Amino acid sequence: MRWLLALLLSTALIAPGQADSDHDRARRARDAGQVLPLPVILDRVALNYPGQVLEVELEDEDDRWIYEIKLVQPGGRLLKLEVDAADARVLKARGKHREREDH
Repeated sequence: MRWLLALLLSTALIAPGQADSDHDRARRARDAGQVLPLPVILDRVALNYPGQVLEVELEDEDDRWIYEIKLVQPGGRLLKLEVDAADARVLKARGKHREREDH
């Protein structure tokens, strides 16, 4: 089920209503290796931030591609993440989130 969501979201990298040129730029960035595919991003994010993905946007901010991900964590907590699209590094996390315990 999760892979289906990732597939659907990866085909709509840019929010509807934006210019086709934005979508084309995002696709070219992905094809050029500047942006990791969405399923890779979601898998890496899920390691530290488990939850159900509600929304994903890919934006070009100051010549840097950023995935903005909204998810609901177990217990109903809403979390908004900004993730570097090139390496899946979480740049910012807003909202309450459970700390992961390392064993």
